[in-house]
Amino acid sequence: QVELVESGGGLVHTGGSLRLSCTASGSFDRIGFMAWHRQAPGKERELVAAISSAGMTNYVDSVKGRFIISRDNAKKTVYLQMTSLKPEDTAVYFCNVEVYKVVNVEGATARREYWGKGTLVTVSS
Repeated sequence: QVELVESGGGLVHTGGSLRLSCTASGSFDRIGFMAWHRQAPGKERELVAAISSAGMTNYVDSVKGRFIISRDNAKKTVYLQMTSLKPEDTAVYFCNVEVYKVVNVEGATARREYWGKGTLVTVSS
């Protein structure tokens, strides 16, 4: 089993900054992509940013230039640095991680995705 622990959410004013962290622990051999999603009240969950194991990143258009996703593979942690926050960024932010585990002596792997429980980000106007 894999556990994702998120931290860093909170209340900030418009224009403020926050940094979210998500650390993975448990039984796996390597981590694939790591991502942040968010869900605002009354809206569907959307992908905010993702980073591959090679460090390639992608962002939803609404956060480009304001948010930066990064990862520390040694710490099994993904970060989301959020700046110039706007009220429309208010949402519960969820960490999403892809992991691989070797399942036999030939080296075959099983792939799984896991989700954190979410951390609330509130941006006041």
